[in-house]
Amino acid sequence: MSEWTIDDCIALARRAGAAIMEIYAQDFDVQAKDDHSPLTAADLASHRIICDGLAALTPQVPILSEESKATEWAIRRDWQRYWLVDPLDGTREFVKKNGEFTVNIALIEHGEPVLGVVYAPAMDYLVHGERGIGAFVRDGERDVELATQRPAPRPLRVAASRSHLDARTAAALEKMGPVERVGMGSSLKFCRIAEGRMDVYPRFGPTSEWDTAAAQCVLEAAGGAVLTLDGQSLRYNTKDSLLNPDFIALGDANLPFRNWLGEGV
Repeated sequence: MSEWTIDDCIALARRAGAAIMEIYAQDFDVQAKDDHSPLTAADLASHRIICDGLAALTPQVPILSEESKATEWAIRRDWQRYWLVDPLDGTREFVKKNGEFTVNIALIEHGEPVLGVVYAPAMDYLVHGERGIGAFVRDGERDVELATQRPAPRPLRVAASRSHLDARTAAALEKMGPVERVGMGSSLKFCRIAEGRMDVYPRFGPTSEWDTAAAQCVLEAAGGAVLTLDGQSLRYNTKDSLLNPDFIALGDANLPFRNWLGEGV
């Protein structure tokens, strides 16, 4: 990483965020992709800025973006190091104009996120993390270090999606006992846990790898964990599909999350 620093990624995230906000301030069309998820000009503008910028920074490192043409598994399986990008995470929140959407940039090495930048342009909120260095929120020109709250307080503060609260999540919440539930969109849920403001984010249902990688890096660098339901760290580029398995994000990895997983969860 001698030729570039995380500040280069932060600058790209901010440029992409500025382009997103220009479109956010206007009336914009919403298209439906093949999987019926929404697509706007903001997704595409952010994609171009980030991918062009990363290609200039690290021309030898492959880039996988939500809006790029899918790379065949036969090629992708040999990637040991690559960029994983969600140009606009939370397009549904963008369309609703509630501000809860982010730009996500992650560097993956050997299946693990080692660098992550998450920027919420409507809030001018930026967090970043690097494995072995730490997680930080950028406050003006300075960085403030983040740390999860350990041990977790009671009642647990649970981040639950506004758009995706399903029956299995509701059942897990019941098993946690009294909880304080806060709905929020996109990868902001991981970031609030990294800040120590939330404790748990259970996700039972489809997410894609670009949805989680950058914020997972931030949370892990802040002392938390993102685990599959068998207790393993969530990993990347291990299979043909780019969908994540079910997972749970924790500020305190010692929480007894297996007790919350009822039959069928």
